[in-house]
Amino acid sequence: MIAVATAQRRRLHALTFVVGALRELMALLVAGAAGLAVGGLTAGVYFAGVGLSVGLVHHVVRWWTFTYTLYDDRIELRRALFGRSVKNIPLERVRGVDISATLTHRLLRLAVVRIDAAVGGDGGEEGMLNAVARGEAERLRIALIGPGAAERAGPWQASSELVYTRARPRWYLYAPLSGAYLLTPFAVAGSVLGTVYNLGDDFGLITRQRLESLGDEVLGLPLVLGVVGAVVLLLAMPAMSVVVFALFNWDFTLRADGRSIVAERGLVTRRSVSLERRRIRGAELRDNPLERLAGVVRLSALVTGLGDAAHRGRLLPTSPRAVAEEVTAGLLGDIPAPLAAHPRAARTRRVVRAVAVPLSVAGVALLSGQPWIACGCAAVAVLGIPLGLDRYRQLGHATDGVRLTVRSGSLRRRQAVVEHRAVVGWQLRQTLFQRRLGLATLTAAVGAGDGGCPAVDMAEPDAVAFAHRITPEWVGPFVDKETNVP
Repeated sequence: MIAVATAQRRRLHALTFVVGALRELMALLVAGAAGLAVGGLTAGVYFAGVGLSVGLVHHVVRWWTFTYTLYDDRIELRRALFGRSVKNIPLERVRGVDISATLTHRLLRLAVVRIDAAVGGDGGEEGMLNAVARGEAERLRIALIGPGAAERAGPWQASSELVYTRARPRWYLYAPLSGAYLLTPFAVAGSVLGTVYNLGDDFGLITRQRLESLGDEVLGLPLVLGVVGAVVLLLAMPAMSVVVFALFNWDFTLRADGRSIVAERGLVTRRSVSLERRRIRGAELRDNPLERLAGVVRLSALVTGLGDAAHRGRLLPTSPRAVAEEVTAGLLGDIPAPLAAHPRAARTRRVVRAVAVPLSVAGVALLSGQPWIACGCAAVAVLGIPLGLDRYRQLGHATDGVRLTVRSGSLRRRQAVVEHRAVVGWQLRQTLFQRRLGLATLTAAVGAGDGGCPAVDMAEPDAVAFAHRITPEWVGPFVDKETNVP
């Protein structure tokens, strides 16, 4: 149990003022620039001074009026200014603790603590402490989801710190295989250009004449320069994706610390996410065709009640499949295998779904007198045939009596591995075309991840039998007694 001495009201670190001031430095610079543009140097200094004073007063008031108290069974967040706000988070409801530190926080030896708990219905953060000393952040993590959680975990055997894996330098070379990292630099560049444009427009620096002049200059450049620029851009994309991957996943480490699983990553902003191990009910392996060719996947944990699971539940970045399967086996046990294939009718449906849309568009274009569009859509439909066949090959399901696994998708293949005890319900769905082919989609409802793990286009009897094998007490009353269910 946590000592009673820790049940004292605490404030955030006093250097919160510095962090807040640096975070708002750009806003102050913008205010000063606005003053310079409007009224010269005096006005610029005035606007910057007013902004700095208001910002400091704001941070002082927020620091003075916010306190937190850690009790044996809960953490209390209290804010009191004109009104009083008190939020109590039971330790039993804590699902994860996210500790992050930007470059400014790291220089000041501070950290931001975000508490994820299954309380409240707004879908937002349950609690955030910004900012506390690094040692205090670690103390809170241990108290919220570390050894204190061991007493709530029941019969689990305590485990000492164990490093599951660390990122190898060659993992960074997998970044170009993922569209997310490949396009991130362009998203950042677009955001920066958009900000610059908006500021220039506000200050009257961007006019229609200047834009037209710039457009004429760009169009007047030799074609060779345009081709060279496009080639350089194509060559820079993989390199930039590697840089972005390294920034987000530098020195990635996945370890077990007591009763929690801790994932640490980041170069400029260091982030540490702790998940209570007993809350992990499954794992999900995702990849795309390029990643499959390279034998790499991305691994996420399925944690009950975890908010922002796409980021906080990430166990491994793009990494070798063997490493992901080893981590999954360490957390849940071996992945059930081999996967049972789905019936041939599923292949027909997968192919039809892949070619139906482009063929329909091609038909409309042909009737509308647009032969070139019709030819293009017909070509897309031809390419859809191997895509549909691959979607069929990726379908599969299996269970070993303790865990189940389902797999589907091609361009974004997803394989979920879930413990039987995590299943909270079943959904058997049939469209009109599925009924004609004797197929059904069986979804195992779980209180984690996206909320369900679908087994697409199973034979209808196989879907019922699969659900009956995992939860016979639920499905049994709905099964025809004359049906032979294994």
